[in-house]
Amino acid sequence: MRYVDGFVLAIPKKKFKAYTAMAKLGARLWRKHGAVNYWESVSDDVSAKGSVSFPRSVKLKRGEVVVLSCIEFKSRAHRDQVNKKVMNDPQIKKFMDEKNMPFDMKRMLYGGFKTFVAR
Repeated sequence: MRYVDGFVLAIPKKKFKAYTAMAKLGARLWRKHGAVNYWESVSDDVSAKGSVSFPRSVKLKRGEVVVLSCIEFKSRAHRDQVNKKVMNDPQIKKFMDEKNMPFDMKRMLYGGFKTFVAR
């Protein structure tokens, strides 16, 4: 079964253009190094009554939007191989410095997930 890395981020609207550029580079690099799929989604309808909403989970502040990012791999082992290649790619190095990130990494949610239903 497939494996997915998922991220939930709070992006300041004034930095959304910079994040989009970073996301496009990320898509190119992850796909170049073997990821099956890569997508970025911006919040549209995230007001969940009776549950913990995405905005609440990232402590969303005024002037920010929530982004959901997912990268799909063939397996966890494949994910580990692809991520190692991406992290060693010179193009990604400038974004790996926390001061260059267009969001607060301390408020990022991240996890690796085994797919159990897929169509």
